[in-house]
Amino acid sequence: MQSLWMLLASLLFALMGVCVKLASDIYTTSEIVMYRGLFGVIFLFCISRINSVSLKTSMPLRHFGRGLVGVIALWLWFYTIGKLPLAMANTLNYMSPIWIAAFLFFYNWWRGKAQFALGLPGAIVLSFVGVIFLLQPSMQERQIPTAIISLASGMLAALAYLQVRAMGLLGEPETRVVFYFSLTSAISGAVAGVIDQDWHVHTSFYGATLLLAVGFFASTAQLAMTRAYRLGNPLVTANLSYSGIVFSSAAGVIIWHDKLSILSWVGIAIILLSGILATYIHTKSTLPLLAEK
Repeated sequence: MQSLWMLLASLLFALMGVCVKLASDIYTTSEIVMYRGLFGVIFLFCISRINSVSLKTSMPLRHFGRGLVGVIALWLWFYTIGKLPLAMANTLNYMSPIWIAAFLFFYNWWRGKAQFALGLPGAIVLSFVGVIFLLQPSMQERQIPTAIISLASGMLAALAYLQVRAMGLLGEPETRVVFYFSLTSAISGAVAGVIDQDWHVHTSFYGATLLLAVGFFASTAQLAMTRAYRLGNPLVTANLSYSGIVFSSAAGVIIWHDKLSILSWVGIAIILLSGILATYIHTKSTLPLLAEK
């Protein structure tokens, strides 16, 4: 089943998150974003040559829009990974499937192609109950703005995923989609670094290896995720993305000995279950409608 690519993507994204959190002690977010994108450009260029996939595209504006939204989401996500416990940061970011279900429901309801039902709004409300459980009382007051940023990252990531799906339905291969996203990441990270003038010299093999690992895990995860959304069942794919919460939580406990309260773990479980409920309530037929735009 093509949706199972999302399971691999979630594991790779969790490994990327580990490397980002470790690299955040050495490099700025701009540097991590830039090197992540630079590695992706080189990696995807090689993959395209090996598979004889042309990088020439007939939809540059769609790539620009997907890249802009995706890079902002990526930037916010990397920033929050460095500031919050890994399980917390990734759980808030992994609310993307809930946002996807909400966006598509209201999009089709606005167009008169969906009936209003209490199930989906109820699942969305339930997910934010989970957020309250997750953030309180374990979160320090100074971390609340960072948590809000993480929520915003998940919302923007949902928009980026929908753009990926729409381009896939129009026949754009995943290699090309990820290549242009990586290119946007590299350029934006470099521009921000020049503006900030806060560059770090690679003085250790450890730091350079972390940046390479971020780029490798991110690029391969993007390929797997794009294939899953392009070819798989969108509802199953969205639900499988929640496995990333499990992977990230395990990594946080093992590596950083993260200690969240019982209420926070209950919140994580509520968010996970509400996300599954939201995506299954929604119908399969809504995602292809976006290709009309």
